Amino acid sequence: MKRTDAPLAFAITSKGDDVSNALAQKMKTYLLDFDLRYDEEAPDLVISVGGDGTLLYAFHRYCHRLDKTAFVGVHTGHLGFYADWVPEEIEKLVIAIAKTPYQVVEYPLLEVTIRYINGGREAKYLALNECTVKCVSGTLVMDVEIRGDLFERFRGDGLCISTPTGSTAYNKALGGAILHPSLEAIQVTEMASINNRVFRTIGSPLVLPAHHTCLLEPVNHVDFQITIDHLSLLHKEVKSIQCRVADEKVRFARFRPFPFWRRVRDSFIAD
Repeated sequence: MKRTDAPLAFAITSKGDDVSNALAQKMKTYLLDFDLRYDEEAPDLVISVGGDGTLLYAFHRYCHRLDKTAFVGVHTGHLGFYADWVPEEIEKLVIAIAKTPYQVVEYPLLEVTIRYINGGREAKYLALNECTVKCVSGTLVMDVEIRGDLFERFRGDGLCISTPTGSTAYNKALGGAILHPSLEAIQVTEMASINNRVFRTIGSPLVLPAHHTCLLEPVNHVDFQITIDHLSLLHKEVKSIQCRVADEKVRFARFRPFPFWRRVRDSFIAD
């Protein structure tokens, strides 16, 4: 990313604990000393200080300007999957932000469109990690359509639809595959499906490319608990839930190489 003559506008989002708040304030002071501009409304760069949850919060706060804002993460607890930097490297990061044109890495997002029985309105969301669908009570029964064709009638606890970067989160816990973020795809993973002589599901995660749309249509007239990343939402009178690779992408600022598979290794299996 090339710098312009205008000073870089930055914002900082903190986890809210004492360590993260102190680190965020220190970074803010340093960056202002370098004559960068603090702007919470229209930042070029958002620095997330905390963990992956903090970055998810920052993403949703600025999801209306994804084409203009890039993100970088500093983790203050356990290693964050989205966080490249540790507190001991703050001075190095500040100098890099102030002096070095950064590269932008783009990752796919999930677009979720919820349509309602009464028509005329719909809710649209972007997810960085995943969307999950469950019934408020009882078994989830959903017809799953792929590219307009009925694929299966799912019965079970719920469904998780994840992005490639989100494939290392809830999706992984459900037994889904880890996808490299260069793949423009979404993954549909089951939660405790019912499989017996009468009912049958595919039983395996499905990886759908960008030009395939997954449509979930309720079989029963029930209320749904739908999550979009960390946001949990109650939806009534749902006609369908459409999931696809979003046109928008999330942009991360990279000041040094951090290959995806190294990130996976460091997050899950490194000592």
